Amino acid sequence: MISVEEALKIILENTQDFGVEEVPFLESVGRVLKEDIVADRDFPPFNRVAMDGIAVNHRYFEHGVCDFKIEGIQPAGSPQETMENAANCYEVMTGAVLPENTDTVIRYEDITINSLIATVNLDEVVKGKNIHVKGSDRLQGDILIPKDKLISPAEIGVIASVGKSTVKVAKMPKVIVVSTGDELVEVNETPEAHQIRRSNAFTIVSLLEKLDIKAETSHITDDKEQLKEKIAEYLKDYDALLFSGAVSKGKFDFLPEVLEELGVEKQFHRVSQRPGKPFWYGQQNGKSVFAFPGNPVSTYVNCLVYFYPWYAKSTGIRLPKETAILGEDVSFKSDLTYFMQVKLDVKFGHLVATPIKGNGSGDLVSLADADGFIQLSKEQKEFKKGETYPFIRYRN
Repeated sequence: MISVEEALKIILENTQDFGVEEVPFLESVGRVLKEDIVADRDFPPFNRVAMDGIAVNHRYFEHGVCDFKIEGIQPAGSPQETMENAANCYEVMTGAVLPENTDTVIRYEDITINSLIATVNLDEVVKGKNIHVKGSDRLQGDILIPKDKLISPAEIGVIASVGKSTVKVAKMPKVIVVSTGDELVEVNETPEAHQIRRSNAFTIVSLLEKLDIKAETSHITDDKEQLKEKIAEYLKDYDALLFSGAVSKGKFDFLPEVLEELGVEKQFHRVSQRPGKPFWYGQQNGKSVFAFPGNPVSTYVNCLVYFYPWYAKSTGIRLPKETAILGEDVSFKSDLTYFMQVKLDVKFGHLVATPIKGNGSGDLVSLADADGFIQLSKEQKEFKKGETYPFIRYRN
């Protein structure tokens, strides 16, 4: 049995490069950018009017001129006008090019207009006021978004602004989530007294959706030959296989044996943690097989602790790391890393994690009561209120 740290190290040494594809920019949200987004011109590309009002030549105001004849109007979206008489003014709209021969914009709120004369009602006006200066945000050739960044709606606007209708992103892995067990029936079926509905697979699928991975699902009964036949096909077709169940020591837990018979090289089986100890991980031709225990809380925590970092390193992104303050004393005597379910609160600007009273790793409903897991080290037995520990969030 290996430690959590050793297991994660092995998994991160076996990441994959899924390649790069080009997609329409509006379909890239949630994907990992694989090219630098570069400014094709200055940002802004011209001296941009930042307020509706009048544009003047500041030196006239400096010399005591408060009344300016309106020479013309500069709307947004129109080519740059030139003010012929430097003592005049131009009406300007937000987003417009600043007219030539002007250098300051005064808001409509600070002037009075009568008979094409604009009177400034201020004692002081700063030169260059209300002008978004050309190139003041970024210069042509600057990198606006570096590659390996996760694309959000904020990045979409920048991508559009440089005229990229398509963008290079990391290809998504082909993933299948497989549940096992004779006791499972489909969601729309009525289970017998000895059966339960299939839920773990859909929990994992939803966790992967948060990474923008569209996983497929399958179910295989506790039949060794059927397991072997179907998994052989999955190993050909998918980049990563995620299993739930059949990895413990039961008489029908055939999965580790089947995987090894199919040539999947075992990296480890059993991790010193609770929940999720019987976790099996292996590799075949660069493809990863994550075989999680069948209890729902075990499956959930292992997906977050191991698959999420594997995917992040494979695609080049960094997952945020969080800590939280323990909300009450906890005693845990076992020589295992403890992923304890907690409810999160914010007190005086700090994240506070309070343990919830679940009923073990088989308590599916407890996942809905918690916000995440706080990670408690196996080297420590007593954990005090107010101490800070790593926090693994699954609810925003």
